[in-house]
Amino acid sequence: MMRTTLPILALTILLALLGLGATAAQATTGLARAHGFAPRRVVVKFAGEGGARALRLPSGASVAGSATALRGNPRVDYAEPDYLATASAIGAEPGFVLPDDPGTLGGASEAAASAGDWAYKQWDFLPFEGEPTPRLPTSLGGIDAVGAWRNLAAAGRPGAEGVTVAVLDTGIAYRDKGGAFLRSPDFGANEFVKGYDFVENDRVPLDENGHGTHVAGTIAEKTDNAIGLTGLAYGAKLMPVRVLDKHGRGAASDIAKGIRFAVAHHAQVINMSFNFGCGKKVPEVDEALRDAYQHGVVTVASVGNLGSETCVAEPATGPRVIGVGGTTEGGCLGNYSLAGPGVDLVAPGGGEPIPGCASVSDRPIYQVTLDGASTRLFAIPGNYVGTSMAAAHVSGVAAMVLASGVLSKRLTPQARVDAVARRLRTTARSIGLPAAQQGAGLIDAAAATAP
Repeated sequence: MMRTTLPILALTILLALLGLGATAAQATTGLARAHGFAPRRVVVKFAGEGGARALRLPSGASVAGSATALRGNPRVDYAEPDYLATASAIGAEPGFVLPDDPGTLGGASEAAASAGDWAYKQWDFLPFEGEPTPRLPTSLGGIDAVGAWRNLAAAGRPGAEGVTVAVLDTGIAYRDKGGAFLRSPDFGANEFVKGYDFVENDRVPLDENGHGTHVAGTIAEKTDNAIGLTGLAYGAKLMPVRVLDKHGRGAASDIAKGIRFAVAHHAQVINMSFNFGCGKKVPEVDEALRDAYQHGVVTVASVGNLGSETCVAEPATGPRVIGVGGTTEGGCLGNYSLAGPGVDLVAPGGGEPIPGCASVSDRPIYQVTLDGASTRLFAIPGNYVGTSMAAAHVSGVAAMVLASGVLSKRLTPQARVDAVARRLRTTARSIGLPAAQQGAGLIDAAAATAP
């Protein structure tokens, strides 16, 4: 109690001494359209303390002014507004058979769908070379998930069985609750581990937006169950961690807690399909990311979308994070994908290509998710495009690399993280762009998991 009370008391006294607390002008904080900060709250780390805390300011205190003043105090290691992040989306060998998922959720208009038709929607999972067949086309923008599935089946770890991926997002439609929420029909009841809702502070991180369910579907939607579509690491466990609200926005303090929760509960990969504003400092998130690295957890983040963000920013630029840009069905860079030193890899995000691309194919990323604002109805919408979707592909393939057995079992936790990132980079294929745009290139799931 003393450790909790003294810093808060010190903060109150300090704010009073600095005159930060009373005028109407100072009370106006405002939120930017895309990225702002939580009102009346600063994230402070006091000298000698293990971690930061989000502290509520006195009524009328300026958030930015208080943070600036606190940074000048020798007892304070850092002080920042509690910045908000936003979701980065614009809207047959032994042991292996192709999935029979029909690519639809049923209905009279979809009566012609048959087993295996997932391949005609999920261009992103297809082989990018070789002879196409009636059941398995090829796609210039595909990452050859089929080849990776073969590799994992041969290794005895189908679909990345045994790996846990934490999805920090708007939640996931992972279970029924009362009459308001239903589990997505293409998720299995047993493919989830315990999660948490840091937005509403409870143990039921259910999705009220659809973004998180879509991202989770790409990572590990059930496969070969004759329902809907397929997921990359379909044998993996998913950990739902809600850090973004129903509008797709989340506070840095909640995101840092979400990362620490995932680490403490033994996630091996963390997906973060969201971004803070350009140049925003989020030291509490960086500290949590360093902790993830120390514990051997692979962290993946979207680099952000042009129009929502203006530069590659946190968490994609955070410590040891794999920053992911988006590509199109034609294997081009998406016209939304930001460029900069934080771009490590690119992966399918769908949408329109940058000018000059030879292919104009612009289909989105298809997955089963909430149908509009309903938390009881599900669909396969055609408006999910962006680096959010791209990051999910890298998280799924990272889980597959961990399960594939291609990494030495003698690696330290940190070396394992580095080895996963290195494997993804060295097996990626160039799309002919500078590193600032494509990083090491477009991920190749089959090559990354090949023995």
